[in-house]
Amino acid sequence: MPFTKLGLSDPLLRAIAEAGYTTPSPIQLQAIPAVLNGHDLLAAAQTGTGKTAGFALPILHRLSQKAYGANRPIRVLILTPTRELAAQVAESVSKYGEHLHPRLKTEVVFGGVKINPQMMRLRGGVDVLVATPGRLLDLVNQNAVKLDKVETLVLDEADRMLDMGFIRDIRKIIALLPKKRQNLLFSATFSEDIRQLTTGLLVNPIKIEVAPRNTAAETVEQIAYLCNKANKADLLCHLVKTKDWQQVLVFTSTKHGANRLTEKLNKLDIKAAAIHGNKSQGARTSALSSFKAGEIRVLVATDVAARGIDINLLPHVVNYELPRAPADYVHRIGRTGRAGEEGQAVSLVSHDEVGALKLIEKLINTPIKREQIVGFEPADVAPPMPPEPPRAPRPPRRNTSQPPRKTTGNRTTGNRT
Repeated sequence: MPFTKLGLSDPLLRAIAEAGYTTPSPIQLQAIPAVLNGHDLLAAAQTGTGKTAGFALPILHRLSQKAYGANRPIRVLILTPTRELAAQVAESVSKYGEHLHPRLKTEVVFGGVKINPQMMRLRGGVDVLVATPGRLLDLVNQNAVKLDKVETLVLDEADRMLDMGFIRDIRKIIALLPKKRQNLLFSATFSEDIRQLTTGLLVNPIKIEVAPRNTAAETVEQIAYLCNKANKADLLCHLVKTKDWQQVLVFTSTKHGANRLTEKLNKLDIKAAAIHGNKSQGARTSALSSFKAGEIRVLVATDVAARGIDINLLPHVVNYELPRAPADYVHRIGRTGRAGEEGQAVSLVSHDEVGALKLIEKLINTPIKREQIVGFEPADVAPPMPPEPPRAPRPPRRNTSQPPRKTTGNRTTGNRT
Protein backbone atom coordinates (compact mmCIF):
# COMPACT_ATOMS: atom_id res chain seq x y z
CA MET A 1 0.00 0.00 0.00
CA PRO A 2 1.49 3.42 -0.93
CA PHE A 3 1.54 6.46 1.37
CA THR A 4 -1.18 8.05 -0.77
CA LYS A 5 -3.69 5.51 0.58
CA LEU A 6 -3.10 6.28 4.26
CA GLY A 7 -5.13 9.51 4.46
CA LEU A 8 -2.26 11.98 4.83
CA SER A 9 -2.54 15.52 3.47
CA ASP A 10 -0.91 16.57 0.19
CA PRO A 11 1.80 18.74 1.85
CA LEU A 12 2.90 15.74 3.90
CA LEU A 13 2.87 13.46 0.85
CA ARG A 14 5.05 15.99 -0.94
CA ALA A 15 7.59 15.93 1.90
CA ILE A 16 7.55 12.13 1.91
CA ALA A 17 8.21 12.03 -1.84
CA GLU A 18 11.07 14.52 -1.52
CA ALA A 19 12.61 12.30 1.15
CA GLY A 20 12.60 9.46 -1.39
CA TYR A 21 10.01 7.27 0.29
CA THR A 22 7.25 5.58 -1.71
CA THR A 23 6.06 2.62 0.36
CA PRO A 24 5.46 2.72 4.13
CA SER A 25 7.37 0.35 6.37
CA PRO A 26 5.39 -2.21 8.42
CA ILE A 27 5.38 0.02 11.52
CA GLN A 28 4.24 3.03 9.47
CA LEU A 29 1.55 1.02 7.75
CA GLN A 30 -0.02 0.13 11.09
CA ALA A 31 0.79 3.18 13.20
CA ILE A 32 -0.27 5.99 10.84
CA PRO A 33 -3.98 5.01 10.56
CA ALA A 34 -4.15 4.32 14.32
CA VAL A 35 -2.72 7.74 15.25
CA LEU A 36 -4.86 9.52 12.65
CA ASN A 37 -7.95 8.01 14.27
CA GLY A 38 -6.92 9.25 17.72
CA HIS A 39 -6.11 5.89 19.30
CA ASP A 40 -3.53 5.35 22.01
CA LEU A 41 -0.65 3.24 20.73
CA LEU A 42 1.73 0.70 22.21
CA ALA A 43 4.32 -0.17 19.59
CA ALA A 44 7.38 -2.40 19.69
CA ALA A 45 9.76 -1.84 16.82
CA GLN A 46 13.48 -2.13 16.33
CA THR A 47 15.56 0.93 15.70
CA GLY A 48 15.66 1.82 12.03
CA THR A 49 12.17 0.59 11.17
CA GLY A 50 10.83 4.07 10.44
CA LYS A 51 8.96 4.58 13.70
CA THR A 52 9.68 8.33 13.83
CA ALA A 53 7.73 8.88 10.62
CA GLY A 54 5.13 6.46 11.98
CA PHE A 55 4.11 8.96 14.65
CA ALA A 56 5.37 12.27 13.21
CA LEU A 57 3.36 12.17 9.98
CA PRO A 58 -0.10 11.53 11.48
CA ILE A 59 0.60 13.96 14.34
CA LEU A 60 1.46 16.72 11.86
CA HIS A 61 -1.66 15.91 9.85
CA ARG A 62 -3.89 16.27 12.91
CA LEU A 63 -2.19 19.47 14.07
CA SER A 64 -2.53 21.10 10.66
CA GLN A 65 -6.30 20.65 10.75
CA LYS A 66 -6.48 23.18 13.61
CA ALA A 67 -3.64 25.70 13.66
CA TYR A 68 -3.24 28.31 16.40
CA GLY A 69 -1.95 31.89 16.27
CA ALA A 70 1.42 33.28 17.30
CA ASN A 71 1.18 32.53 21.04
CA ARG A 72 0.25 28.92 20.55
CA PRO A 73 0.49 26.38 23.39
CA ILE A 74 2.49 23.15 23.26
CA ARG A 75 0.13 20.65 21.69
CA VAL A 76 2.50 17.73 21.15
CA LEU A 77 5.17 16.62 23.62
CA ILE A 78 7.75 14.06 22.50
CA LEU A 79 10.05 12.68 25.20
CA THR A 80 13.31 10.95 24.28
CA PRO A 81 16.13 9.50 26.43
CA THR A 82 19.11 11.36 24.92
CA ARG A 83 20.13 14.64 23.35
CA GLU A 84 21.09 13.02 20.05
CA LEU A 85 17.76 11.28 19.65
CA ALA A 86 15.87 14.45 20.61
CA ALA A 87 17.73 16.44 17.96
CA GLN A 88 17.16 13.72 15.37
CA VAL A 89 13.42 13.50 16.05
CA ALA A 90 13.00 17.29 15.97
CA GLU A 91 14.86 17.43 12.66
CA SER A 92 12.57 14.77 11.18
CA VAL A 93 9.39 16.50 12.41
CA SER A 94 10.51 19.81 10.90
CA LYS A 95 11.44 18.12 7.64
CA TYR A 96 8.09 16.35 7.25
CA GLY A 97 6.13 19.51 8.07
CA GLU A 98 8.04 22.00 5.89
CA HIS A 99 5.24 22.31 3.28
CA LEU A 100 2.37 22.71 5.74
CA HIS A 101 0.61 26.07 5.73
CA PRO A 102 0.62 27.71 8.11
CA ARG A 103 3.94 26.26 9.20
CA LEU A 104 3.95 24.41 12.51
CA LYS A 105 6.73 25.36 14.91
CA THR A 106 8.92 22.60 16.35
CA GLU A 107 11.53 23.09 19.07
CA VAL A 108 13.93 20.77 20.85
CA VAL A 109 15.32 21.12 24.40
CA PHE A 110 17.90 19.00 26.19
CA GLY A 111 20.60 19.25 28.82
CA GLY A 112 24.29 19.82 28.34
CA VAL A 113 23.79 23.30 26.85
CA LYS A 114 22.74 26.66 28.28
CA ILE A 115 19.08 26.86 29.21
CA ASN A 116 18.51 30.58 28.52
CA PRO A 117 18.60 30.35 24.69
CA GLN A 118 16.07 27.51 24.90
CA MET A 119 13.81 29.61 27.09
CA MET A 120 13.99 32.46 24.57
CA ARG A 121 13.02 30.18 21.67
CA LEU A 122 9.99 28.91 23.58
CA ARG A 123 8.58 32.36 24.33
CA GLY A 124 6.85 32.77 21.00
CA GLY A 125 4.89 29.52 21.37
CA VAL A 126 5.56 26.11 19.89
CA ASP A 127 3.34 23.41 18.44
CA VAL A 128 5.65 20.41 18.88
CA LEU A 129 8.21 20.18 21.67
CA VAL A 130 10.83 17.42 21.66
CA ALA A 131 12.60 17.11 25.00
CA THR A 132 14.67 15.00 27.33
CA PRO A 133 12.92 14.57 30.70
CA GLY A 134 15.48 16.31 32.91
CA ARG A 135 15.75 19.51 30.89
CA LEU A 136 11.98 19.68 30.44
CA LEU A 137 11.48 19.63 34.22
CA ASP A 138 14.12 22.35 34.57
CA LEU A 139 12.10 24.51 32.16
CA VAL A 140 8.88 23.73 34.00
CA ASN A 141 10.44 24.74 37.32
CA GLN A 142 11.44 28.08 35.79
CA ASN A 143 7.93 28.62 34.38
CA ALA A 144 9.35 28.60 30.86
CA VAL A 145 6.86 26.02 29.57
CA LYS A 146 3.30 25.03 30.32
CA LEU A 147 2.01 21.58 29.51
CA ASP A 148 -1.68 22.02 30.29
CA LYS A 149 -2.71 22.11 26.59
CA VAL A 150 -0.84 19.04 25.39
CA GLU A 151 -3.03 16.93 23.11
CA THR A 152 -0.57 14.14 22.29
CA LEU A 153 2.23 12.62 24.38
CA VAL A 154 4.89 10.49 22.69
CA LEU A 155 7.34 8.39 24.70
CA ASP A 156 10.06 7.40 22.22
CA GLU A 157 12.43 4.58 23.17
CA ALA A 158 10.60 4.26 26.45
CA ASP A 159 12.57 1.18 27.47
CA ARG A 160 15.81 3.14 27.30
CA MET A 161 14.35 5.98 29.36
CA LEU A 162 13.45 3.50 32.06
CA ASP A 163 16.91 1.90 31.89
CA MET A 164 18.45 5.34 32.38
CA GLY A 165 16.39 6.00 35.51
CA PHE A 166 13.93 8.53 34.09
CA ILE A 167 10.81 6.85 35.45
CA ARG A 168 10.30 9.39 38.27
CA ASP A 169 10.81 12.34 35.91
CA ILE A 170 8.36 10.81 33.44
CA ARG A 171 5.71 10.40 36.13
CA LYS A 172 6.19 14.02 37.23
CA ILE A 173 5.74 15.20 33.64
CA ILE A 174 2.65 13.05 33.09
CA ALA A 175 1.09 14.60 36.21
CA LEU A 176 1.36 18.03 34.55
CA LEU A 177 -0.52 16.98 31.41
CA PRO A 178 -4.26 17.14 30.74
CA LYS A 179 -6.12 14.00 31.72
CA LYS A 180 -7.64 13.71 28.29
CA ARG A 181 -4.97 13.25 25.63
CA GLN A 182 -3.58 10.79 23.10
CA ASN A 183 -0.64 8.66 24.28
CA LEU A 184 1.86 6.96 21.98
CA LEU A 185 4.54 4.70 23.45
CA PHE A 186 7.36 3.25 21.35
CA SER A 187 9.80 0.72 22.70
CA ALA A 188 12.30 -1.77 21.30
CA THR A 189 11.03 -4.38 23.75
CA PHE A 190 7.99 -4.98 25.94
CA SER A 191 9.65 -5.50 29.31
CA GLU A 192 7.78 -5.86 32.59
CA ASP A 193 8.75 -2.27 33.48
CA ILE A 194 7.18 -1.06 30.24
CA ARG A 195 3.99 -2.95 30.99
CA GLN A 196 3.81 -1.36 34.44
CA LEU A 197 4.33 2.09 32.92
CA THR A 198 1.48 1.59 30.46
CA THR A 199 -0.94 0.72 33.25
CA GLY A 200 -3.01 3.84 33.80
CA LEU A 201 -1.23 5.68 30.97
CA LEU A 202 -2.68 4.10 27.84
CA VAL A 203 -6.41 3.78 27.27
CA ASN A 204 -7.47 0.81 25.13
CA PRO A 205 -4.26 1.04 23.10
CA ILE A 206 -3.72 -0.50 19.72
CA LYS A 207 -0.74 -2.84 20.07
CA ILE A 208 1.77 -3.14 17.26
CA GLU A 209 4.77 -5.45 17.25
CA VAL A 210 6.51 -5.55 13.89
CA ALA A 211 9.47 -7.66 14.99
CA PRO A 212 9.85 -10.53 17.45
CA ARG A 213 10.95 -9.54 20.92
CA ASN A 214 14.69 -9.16 21.43
CA THR A 215 15.75 -10.10 17.93
CA ALA A 216 18.23 -8.58 15.53
CA ALA A 217 17.34 -7.60 11.99
CA GLU A 218 17.70 -10.53 9.61
CA THR A 219 19.81 -8.40 7.28
CA VAL A 220 22.59 -8.06 9.90
CA GLU A 221 25.46 -10.54 9.69
CA GLN A 222 26.74 -11.30 13.18
CA ILE A 223 30.31 -12.42 13.83
CA ALA A 224 32.27 -12.91 17.07
CA TYR A 225 36.06 -12.76 16.79
CA LEU A 226 37.68 -14.60 19.70
CA CYS A 227 40.75 -12.74 20.91
CA ASN A 228 42.82 -11.69 23.90
CA LYS A 229 41.57 -8.66 25.81
CA ALA A 230 44.97 -6.96 25.46
CA ASN A 231 44.92 -7.33 21.66
CA LYS A 232 41.46 -5.90 20.99
CA ALA A 233 42.65 -2.47 19.84
CA ASP A 234 45.22 -3.98 17.47
CA LEU A 235 42.63 -6.41 16.12
CA LEU A 236 40.16 -3.60 15.49
CA CYS A 237 42.81 -1.60 13.61
CA HIS A 238 43.64 -4.72 11.58
CA LEU A 239 40.00 -5.25 10.63
CA VAL A 240 39.45 -1.60 9.68
CA LYS A 241 42.53 -1.51 7.46
CA THR A 242 42.49 -4.97 5.86
CA LYS A 243 38.76 -4.97 5.21
CA ASP A 244 38.81 -1.29 4.17
CA TRP A 245 35.97 -0.29 6.47
CA GLN A 246 35.14 3.35 5.78
CA GLN A 247 32.39 3.92 8.35
CA VAL A 248 32.39 2.01 11.63
CA LEU A 249 30.47 2.63 14.85
CA VAL A 250 32.34 1.10 17.80
CA PHE A 251 30.79 0.54 21.24
CA THR A 252 32.83 0.62 24.44
CA SER A 253 31.63 0.07 27.99
CA THR A 254 33.22 3.16 29.54
CA LYS A 255 33.95 6.79 28.67
CA HIS A 256 37.64 6.41 29.49
CA GLY A 257 37.83 3.31 27.33
CA ALA A 258 36.30 5.26 24.44
CA ASN A 259 38.92 8.00 24.83
CA ARG A 260 41.83 5.54 24.98
CA LEU A 261 40.67 3.63 21.92
CA THR A 262 40.08 6.82 19.94
CA GLU A 263 43.59 8.04 20.77
CA LYS A 264 45.14 4.77 19.62
CA LEU A 265 43.19 4.70 16.36
CA ASN A 266 44.29 8.22 15.50
CA LYS A 267 47.93 7.34 16.25
CA LEU A 268 47.63 4.49 13.73
CA ASP A 269 46.31 6.88 11.05
CA ILE A 270 42.67 5.83 11.38
CA LYS A 271 40.63 8.99 11.84
CA ALA A 272 38.36 8.53 14.84
CA ALA A 273 36.32 10.52 17.34
CA ALA A 274 34.54 9.67 20.58
CA ILE A 275 31.12 10.63 21.91
CA HIS A 276 30.05 10.06 25.51
CA GLY A 277 28.53 11.83 28.47
CA ASN A 278 31.68 13.75 29.39
CA LYS A 279 31.82 15.39 25.97
CA SER A 280 30.10 18.74 25.49
CA GLN A 281 27.04 18.82 23.30
CA GLY A 282 29.00 20.83 20.73
CA ALA A 283 31.76 18.22 20.60
CA ARG A 284 29.25 15.38 20.27
CA THR A 285 27.35 17.12 17.49
CA SER A 286 30.58 17.92 15.65
CA ALA A 287 31.84 14.34 15.91
CA LEU A 288 28.55 12.92 14.66
CA SER A 289 28.44 15.37 11.74
CA SER A 290 32.01 14.50 10.74
CA PHE A 291 31.18 10.79 10.93
CA LYS A 292 28.09 11.18 8.75
CA ALA A 293 30.06 13.25 6.24
CA GLY A 294 32.77 10.59 5.98
CA GLU A 295 35.46 12.85 7.43
CA ILE A 296 36.22 10.28 10.14
CA ARG A 297 36.12 6.52 9.70
CA VAL A 298 35.45 5.36 13.26
CA LEU A 299 33.03 6.79 15.79
CA VAL A 300 33.60 5.38 19.28
CA ALA A 301 30.58 5.65 21.56
CA THR A 302 29.15 4.52 24.85
CA ASP A 303 25.63 3.07 24.90
CA VAL A 304 23.92 6.19 26.22
CA ALA A 305 25.64 8.58 23.80
CA ALA A 306 24.87 6.38 20.80
CA ARG A 307 21.10 6.49 21.28
CA GLY A 308 19.59 8.54 18.51
CA ILE A 309 22.41 8.01 16.03
CA ASP A 310 20.51 7.64 12.78
CA ILE A 311 22.79 7.05 9.81
CA ASN A 312 21.51 5.70 6.54
CA LEU A 313 23.40 2.69 5.23
CA LEU A 314 25.76 2.39 8.22
CA PRO A 315 27.65 -0.77 7.19
CA HIS A 316 29.52 -1.84 10.33
CA VAL A 317 28.93 -1.91 14.09
CA VAL A 318 31.62 -3.27 16.40
CA ASN A 319 31.14 -4.35 20.00
CA TYR A 320 34.63 -3.61 21.31
CA GLU A 321 33.29 -4.90 24.62
CA LEU A 322 30.06 -6.83 25.01
CA PRO A 323 27.32 -4.93 26.87
CA ARG A 324 26.49 -5.74 30.47
CA ALA A 325 22.82 -6.34 29.60
CA PRO A 326 22.15 -8.76 26.72
CA ALA A 327 19.22 -6.61 25.51
CA ASP A 328 21.67 -3.75 24.88
CA TYR A 329 23.31 -5.93 22.23
CA VAL A 330 20.09 -5.73 20.21
CA HIS A 331 20.01 -1.94 20.58
CA ARG A 332 23.64 -1.64 19.52
CA ILE A 333 23.53 -3.71 16.38
CA GLY A 334 20.23 -2.07 15.43
CA ARG A 335 22.35 0.86 14.22
CA THR A 336 23.13 -1.18 11.08
CA GLY A 337 20.94 -3.25 8.75
CA ARG A 338 18.21 -0.59 8.76
CA ALA A 339 15.19 -0.50 6.50
CA GLY A 340 16.06 -3.80 4.88
CA GLU A 341 19.67 -2.86 4.06
CA GLU A 342 22.52 -5.25 4.80
CA GLY A 343 24.89 -4.64 7.69
CA GLN A 344 27.53 -6.37 9.76
CA ALA A 345 27.80 -6.58 13.54
CA VAL A 346 31.21 -7.64 14.81
CA SER A 347 31.99 -8.48 18.44
CA LEU A 348 35.52 -8.76 19.86
CA VAL A 349 35.16 -11.42 22.54
CA SER A 350 37.78 -12.24 25.16
CA HIS A 351 37.77 -15.25 27.47
CA ASP A 352 35.89 -13.47 30.27
CA GLU A 353 33.10 -12.47 27.83
CA VAL A 354 32.27 -15.90 26.45
CA GLY A 355 29.56 -16.34 29.08
CA ALA A 356 28.02 -13.00 28.12
CA LEU A 357 28.09 -14.04 24.47
CA LYS A 358 26.13 -17.19 25.32
CA LEU A 359 23.52 -15.13 27.19
CA ILE A 360 23.13 -12.91 24.13
CA GLU A 361 22.66 -15.95 21.89
CA LYS A 362 20.03 -17.25 24.29
CA LEU A 363 18.21 -13.91 24.25
CA ILE A 364 18.14 -13.52 20.47
CA ASN A 365 17.66 -17.26 19.97
CA THR A 366 20.36 -17.24 17.30
CA PRO A 367 23.87 -18.71 17.31
CA ILE A 368 26.58 -16.15 16.55
CA LYS A 369 29.35 -17.31 14.24
CA ARG A 370 32.73 -17.50 15.98
CA GLU A 371 35.96 -16.86 14.09
CA GLN A 372 39.64 -16.25 14.77
CA ILE A 373 42.06 -14.02 12.86
CA VAL A 374 45.52 -15.32 12.05
CA GLY A 375 48.01 -13.49 14.22
CA PHE A 376 45.36 -12.60 16.80
CA GLU A 377 44.46 -16.07 18.04
CA PRO A 378 43.50 -15.97 21.70
CA ALA A 379 45.74 -17.54 24.27
CA ASP A 380 43.00 -17.41 26.89
CA VAL A 381 40.20 -18.92 24.81
CA ALA A 382 40.40 -22.63 24.10
CA PRO A 383 40.09 -23.35 20.36
CA PRO A 384 37.30 -25.63 19.23
CA MET A 385 38.16 -29.30 19.66
CA PRO A 386 38.63 -31.14 16.34
CA PRO A 387 36.12 -33.88 15.65
CA GLU A 388 37.22 -37.33 16.80
CA PRO A 389 37.97 -39.88 14.04
CA PRO A 390 35.42 -42.67 13.73
CA ARG A 391 36.21 -45.60 15.96
CA ALA A 392 36.61 -49.15 14.66
CA PRO A 393 33.86 -51.52 15.78
CA ARG A 394 34.75 -53.18 19.06
CA PRO A 395 34.89 -57.01 19.22
CA PRO A 396 32.15 -58.74 21.22
CA ARG A 397 32.86 -58.61 24.91
CA ARG A 398 33.77 -61.99 26.39
CA ASN A 399 32.21 -63.14 29.64
CA THR A 400 35.11 -63.54 32.06
CA SER A 401 33.09 -64.52 35.13
CA GLN A 402 33.80 -68.25 34.48
CA PRO A 403 36.84 -69.92 32.94
CA PRO A 404 36.32 -71.05 29.35
CA ARG A 405 35.38 -74.66 28.83
CA LYS A 406 37.77 -76.99 27.04
CA THR A 407 36.41 -78.45 23.84
CA THR A 408 37.31 -81.53 21.82
CA GLY A 409 35.86 -81.53 18.37
CA ASN A 410 32.19 -80.72 18.73
CA ARG A 411 31.89 -82.09 22.23
CA THR A 412 32.50 -80.34 25.54
CA THR A 413 34.46 -82.12 28.22
CA GLY A 414 33.43 -82.04 31.82
CA ASN A 415 30.55 -83.32 33.91
CA ARG A 416 27.36 -84.28 32.10
CA THR A 417 23.93 -83.50 33.40
